[in-house]
Amino acid sequence: MQLKKTYLPIILFTFFIFHFSLRANICLPKLISDGMILQRDAKVNVWGWADPNEKITISIDGKNYKTVADDNGNWKVVMKPHKAGGTFKMNLNGNNQIEIQNILFGDVWLCSGQSNMELPMSRVKPLYENEILTADNPNIRTFIVPQKYNFKASATDYQYGNWLQVNPKTILNFSAVAYFFAKELYEKYRIPIGIINASLGGSPVQAWMSEDALKAFPEYLNEAYKWRNEDLIKQTEANDTKISNNWYAEANRKDAGHSFPLWSSENLNDADWQTMKIPGYWSNNFPDIKNGVVWFRREFNVSKDDAGKSAFLNMGRIVDADSVFINGKYVGNVTYQYPPRWYNVPESLLKEGRNVIAVRVISNAGKGGFIPDKHYKLKTAHDIINLIGEWKMKQGCAMQELPGQTFIRWKPMGLYNGMIAPLNDYVKKGIVWYQGEANTFKPKEYTSLLTTMITDWRSKFNQKKLPFIFAQLPNYMEVRTDPSESNWAQFRESQSKVLSLANTGMSVNIDLGEWNDIHPLNKKDVGFRLAKIAHKLAYGEKIIATAPLAKSAKLVDNKIVITFNRSGKCLTTFDGKVPREFALAGADGKFLWANAEIQGNKIIVWNENISQPVKVRYAWADNPENVNLTDTKGNYVSPFQFEIK
Repeated sequence: MQLKKTYLPIILFTFFIFHFSLRANICLPKLISDGMILQRDAKVNVWGWADPNEKITISIDGKNYKTVADDNGNWKVVMKPHKAGGTFKMNLNGNNQIEIQNILFGDVWLCSGQSNMELPMSRVKPLYENEILTADNPNIRTFIVPQKYNFKASATDYQYGNWLQVNPKTILNFSAVAYFFAKELYEKYRIPIGIINASLGGSPVQAWMSEDALKAFPEYLNEAYKWRNEDLIKQTEANDTKISNNWYAEANRKDAGHSFPLWSSENLNDADWQTMKIPGYWSNNFPDIKNGVVWFRREFNVSKDDAGKSAFLNMGRIVDADSVFINGKYVGNVTYQYPPRWYNVPESLLKEGRNVIAVRVISNAGKGGFIPDKHYKLKTAHDIINLIGEWKMKQGCAMQELPGQTFIRWKPMGLYNGMIAPLNDYVKKGIVWYQGEANTFKPKEYTSLLTTMITDWRSKFNQKKLPFIFAQLPNYMEVRTDPSESNWAQFRESQSKVLSLANTGMSVNIDLGEWNDIHPLNKKDVGFRLAKIAHKLAYGEKIIATAPLAKSAKLVDNKIVITFNRSGKCLTTFDGKVPREFALAGADGKFLWANAEIQGNKIIVWNENISQPVKVRYAWADNPENVNLTDTKGNYVSPFQFEIK
């Protein structure tokens, strides 16, 4: 049967629309987008997806590149090296046309790790208010990688993401360490610096390792395979969520502070409440106060000049969660223990004379309370009101400890597949790594884990000599008066051993920590020290970027002589005093504090009560607060230990 001529145009039009609607447009990964920084002076990759066998043309700065998508629609162009500068546009033509704008050529650094790398500038704002207010540099940019895991396969792209250039608003999202690192590089070399921030708080190194890398660690590889079961993930997450939600729902339901009169109320009679000095932990002195909800109240006075005006409340840090009320009005809350408690008090809330602050604390496990050696104060327009001292305290409800969660996002391989694999083809200048707190529980294995990860990343990136710079963990936790064993010290030694791998560098931060905070706020010095290593390792500067490393130790006349890997007079102390934090042990294995003196590139260590020392340690503690050993450039010496055989 012949088709009527009147139907033929309709059929042909329908076929045309259907046929061409099946043709795939050129698609690009999120990294290849407006505002990107491409690596200067290197062959760089531009890649994406299209129709199978689709012809694609790319044009940038007068250069043209052509390619054809393979049978699966994948394509990649390798561009010729380009000097630093910009801005440029990139045009892509195939079934569709794409224009990418505001492109710079500069140096691209991958910054990765856990929370101390993730920590944004917003968390350190009080230390760097001027830095934030004056930040306005289109030559420093960041791409923040979405925090996603994948156990089944390596992801090929991110679900979302874009390049941000620094200004007073966007800087609050920049990793603080990465920003100060980039700022130092830019100020020295005046070339664009791109930061790809792929980090996640709490993550162990094995979460960042690929399946290939984990083959050397069967325990972790098998755990990764376990979480390929999506039903197990859903069931585990649902169970964790249910337990957590039920715990908090019960705490809210049982909390007597929510009954009338509310314990947050300005006029509540709290005369029969217990008294506790803040800061501190209630479990230290009040064994009757349990995990659950605990309320705290205190009166303070405000002057006539400050009444009705806004103020800033600093409540240090609280374990675990808190809600703050002033004169019965809600001010703010933080839901977990690590962030600082910085609250803006709105206008009209403060009154002349007597005011009342109430803090509802939820402690779900362990010791609850207010972290010592933090600021607890209210800053008004004309005054700073000290809130340290006696507060009224009463338990709102007691609860059993909340069981720990599974944290699937930290399991082996997941973060490599979800966060690192999609940037394998993006050419980089180097890598900056700040991670390790999550691995201090098994410190001795870290050398092997990190070395394997570095080698594997370099292979996956097809950059076998890519510089890898990492931050040694700083001092942390309570100071001990006597020499003792320390996982954190052992971990720092494991980090130091990674330096045997070529093109690696380590910044020593043993003086930059805070005993009561795993997230020390001084990120500027950390970034600067990492950048100084980059000057030498990645840019070829003839500088001394780090202190010498202890190389060997031998026994000479009942004293141990330690030699360093730099000749001449290279050691000193920053305060001009004798070196501190040295300890010796004899055959009994018991360490005692020791005397030490510097002789050129050697240190002599002794203790009159140990005639045959067999072990020597320096700064071997979680928090060796008295370290003073540096080189003549002011670089701190890394902690170490030796056994005399």
